[in-house]
Amino acid sequence: MQYRRFGRTEWNVSEIGYGMWGLAGWTGSDRKETDDSLNLAVESGVNFFDTAWGYAEGLSEQILGDLIKRYPDRKIYAATKIPPKNRQWPSRPEFALKDVFPADYIIEYAEKSLKNLGLEQIDLLQFHVWEDNWAQEDEWKEAIQKLTKEGKVECWGLSLNRWEPDNSLKTLKTGLIDSVQVIYNIFDQAPEDNLFPLCKELDIAVISRVPFDEGTLTGLLTKETTFPADDWRSTYFVPENLNSSVDHAEALRKDLPEGVSMPEMALRFILNNPDVHTTIPGMRKLPHVRSNVSASDGERLSTEMADKLKQHRWDREPTQWSQ
Repeated sequence: MQYRRFGRTEWNVSEIGYGMWGLAGWTGSDRKETDDSLNLAVESGVNFFDTAWGYAEGLSEQILGDLIKRYPDRKIYAATKIPPKNRQWPSRPEFALKDVFPADYIIEYAEKSLKNLGLEQIDLLQFHVWEDNWAQEDEWKEAIQKLTKEGKVECWGLSLNRWEPDNSLKTLKTGLIDSVQVIYNIFDQAPEDNLFPLCKELDIAVISRVPFDEGTLTGLLTKETTFPADDWRSTYFVPENLNSSVDHAEALRKDLPEGVSMPEMALRFILNNPDVHTTIPGMRKLPHVRSNVSASDGERLSTEMADKLKQHRWDREPTQWSQ
């Protein structure tokens, strides 16, 4: 496992982290399988785990807390998120801060996450949605400064709305944000335009989420793929999105070198960018842990391969189904 400096926090985090969303809103979750996969991840060198209160209303946080207790001699970085008070993912420009992240609510959910995780201090607490027009409002600033001063939260981050990487730039310039979590993968390259250069300038850490484009970049989806009604993907992969996603994946497949799988190339594309500090694939199954961590071997893409992948950039705009 390779490690990277996590911006100005000076943490050394595994460049392959662990995304814990798969514990909620997805079918097929099994607690023993989850714990086995989490254990293997730690034993394979993964030390950055990303969860949220919104993943099964704190259950995912509790599972992470249990993992931390199982490895008292390892430094495991716990990153979690405050859910929007109005429970709307993503946020929308017309939403007022007082309806999404009022100060007393920020403090209340920091306390809830501390309890779920069984920690005295959260390493990284992120806002689970964000609007850049909140940048100059004082309420959120006062709340996070209070929690930091009390030692309950070490660092703060933003988790950006899907396909809105620039909806954060003013907020990052406040100097109060230590990391930003954004969708970045072979298709979603827009963060390279403005977000990554600013993060580099300000020494803000970058977490790349959705490395497999919700499954498209596994290469396993077809235009006939369906999901159970209670699976989040059933509302995301509507025909308009599924058909186009499969078309893009099939076009990418033609450019893959022989013997290299689409998931491996998806991770190697992200790790090829030094502006990314960690990426957080979901890894509920042991084979997924093994294959994902194997991509962290220090090898980088050839210039020719990197240029080919750049050609698969797919700029998208938020829609009703993009959530």
